[in-house]
Formats: sequence, structure tokens, C-alpha cells
Amino acid sequence: MITEIIWEHIQMDTIKDIYKIGYGPSSSHTMGPHKAAEMFRKHNPQAVAFRVTLYGSLAATGEGHFTDKALLFELEPIKTEIVWRPDIVPTFHTNGMYFEAMDDGGHIIDEWTVYSVGGGTLAENPADGYNRIATEDTEGKDIYPLNTLTEIQQYIEARGLSFWEYAEEHEGKDLWDYLEKVWTQMQKSIEEGLSNDHVIPGGLHLHSKAKQYFIRASSYKPSLQSRALVTSYALAVSEQNARGGMVVTAPTCGSCGVMPAVLYHMKRNHDFSDSDILKALATAGLFGNVIKTNASISGAEVGCQGEIGSACVMAAVAVNQLFGGSPQQIECAAEMAMEHNLGLTCDPICGLVQIPCIERNPIAALRALDVSLYALLSDGKHIISFDKVIDTMKRTGKDLPSLYKETAQGGLAAL
Repeated sequence: MITEIIWEHIQMDTIKDIYKIGYGPSSSHTMGPHKAAEMFRKHNPQAVAFRVTLYGSLAATGEGHFTDKALLFELEPIKTEIVWRPDIVPTFHTNGMYFEAMDDGGHIIDEWTVYSVGGGTLAENPADGYNRIATEDTEGKDIYPLNTLTEIQQYIEARGLSFWEYAEEHEGKDLWDYLEKVWTQMQKSIEEGLSNDHVIPGGLHLHSKAKQYFIRASSYKPSLQSRALVTSYALAVSEQNARGGMVVTAPTCGSCGVMPAVLYHMKRNHDFSDSDILKALATAGLFGNVIKTNASISGAEVGCQGEIGSACVMAAVAVNQLFGGSPQQIECAAEMAMEHNLGLTCDPICGLVQIPCIERNPIAALRALDVSLYALLSDGKHIISFDKVIDTMKRTGKDLPSLYKETAQGGLAAL
């Protein structure tokens, strides 16, 4: 049994957990299983064979998300069998995995049930006597004593702090070194994506659009050019992710194009410094962390509102802060960003992170810019709080039929 660091669900972890650097196309279906396989293999060096049973959404769309390839990459050349059971949906979380290690006589010498709960994070079921686990040294630590935006906002306003200063206060100065790596990779993903115009693998024969959109943007008037460029940036990253390239979860692989697009736009078209952007990343990560702690960022659990909706929130607060938004205006932008993504389904065609996933990234990036502007024009006062809309998102996600939660059985995926 693998158990590392106890992590109570209500406690808020480091924002470094929101920004993971790794290979796409899915944080829950690719990164999570890859890490789980790595941990199980290291825990069983004497095994001569492995068997991994995938349940629920992992089994339903795992092949399209390269789940099997991620597992085999870590477990081979040791003989490995993968069993697909989409008909079994665990109650704790739909993305369940059951690992077995065997000796040369075929006897089970170790077993492990673990769940990929979104953003590349793994968890064991507390109801079975297990603990939430950490896969990195930075995870699983009680970084923040407060876990709702209302509490955090009251704290910083009483002390005259900004959101990014609150993050630094609890994370430490090394946060900036980590976020610098994150920002470097985000820019690299955009630039690599803009230079790649090949057909995206997976069987849909979907051709890359980012490079052509970037070229066409140059012919537009300034008022449209900036939005066209943001679209090309978001497409570049999400297409890289669909190819299985290296990206940053923000907060997931499926929504990884939103944050880089708006921040790259802020740097190149509005001349914001890298230092300013790192502070915006810290604030955005804090909001993403609140969502992850109190609801979910897993499309398999709450639909795409948890992925694209959360990414839209993070991008909106980042832009709002860069343009001088007050804590009230930043919170207002975050609330609107999620409010207008409520009910968004996760229905990938053929189980691939391509249609409608790729196009949702630029749409969310543009929406983030719009709600940020709306909030900046206001005094920040509004009726529905960010915490209330996150609770609504969670309840809405629970009410969504499984057809619309990354199973590729309903919605667009059924066409």
C-alpha cells in the first residue's frame, strides 16, 4: 500500500499543485495515471508482472487520452495487462485505477486502488481507510489556513495586502522561482504551437489552426488584431496539448491554453513585465486552488465547467490584477467568469482532447478578457459571491448525468 502525506480534503494545498509541467493531452487521464504507475512500480521492484484495471471515465475515454500509453511507459518492459471497465463507476471518483503486482507464480504480492481526481493529482479513498496522497514534495502540505475566498479577502483587506502577497506570505519566496519555470514553459508552449501546422494525431484528422490564425491576425485593424492574436495563442497551446506535447496545467491539460494566451498577450501587447505576470500567476493560482479545494477541477467529476470554467476564472483575475483591479473587482471578475460557464459539459468526440476542447480554450480566453473589463468598469459590488458560485458549480456538476462528464457517451460525443 502506498501512503505518503495525509491531506484532508478541506485543507488548501500549495498553488504549485495547480501549475504542473508535464505531457498532455489530459492531466487526469494522462499525467495522473503516469504518476500512479511510476509510484507503484517503484514500490514493487520485485514484481514480474502488473495488471491495471481502469474504471469509469478513465476506461471510457482513456485510449483517446493516451492513458494506456502513459501506464505502459512506466511499467514496461515488465509484462503489463490493462483491463478496461467503463461499466464500473467508483463512488469516490469516477477516475479509478486498481493496480496489482504479481510474482512469477502469478500470485498478487501488492495491490493499490487510487484515483486521478483532476489536475494530475492522485487520491486514495478515505472511506476505505486510505489517505489523500501527494505525488510531489510540494504537495500534501497544509500551506493555507483559510480555504474560502471570503475568508482570504477579509484577511488581506484587514492588513492591506494583495492576493499575491497573501500567496507569498504562506508559500515563501521560492514560489517565484517555481512560477518563473511555469511562465517560461507557458511561453515555450505558445511558440512551439505557433510553429507547428501539422495534422493533430488521433483519428479525427483535425488540422492545426494556430499558425494560420496568427498570420491572419496581422491583417486586422488593432481593435480586432489583439483578440485574434489571443485566439492564436490559446489554440497554439491547446493544440500542443492534443499532440501530447509539454504544457502547464492551468488548472488542467484540457484547459491549458487559456492562461498562457492572456498572459502572453499582456506581455507582448500591453508591455507588462515578467515580474508583474508572475504576481498575476500567483493570484490566479490562489483562485484555482480555492476551486479545487471546495469543488473540483475534474471534467470527469463536474464537467467542463470545472476545467474551462476554472481556467477562465484564473485568466480573468490575472488580467484584472494586471490592470489595477482592487480585491473586490478581482473577486467580481472571478465570480462572473465561473457564473457564465455553469453547466458546461465535458463531451469530447472519440474521447480525444480535440473537439470541442481545443476551441473552448480561445473562447474562454476571450471571455476572461471581457469579464475582467466588465469588473474593472464596476465598483466590485455584486450579489453572488465567488464562494457561492463555486458551490453552485459543484452542485451542478454532481447533478450532471455521467453522459456529460468525460465519458464520450453524450452531447457532441454522441454525434
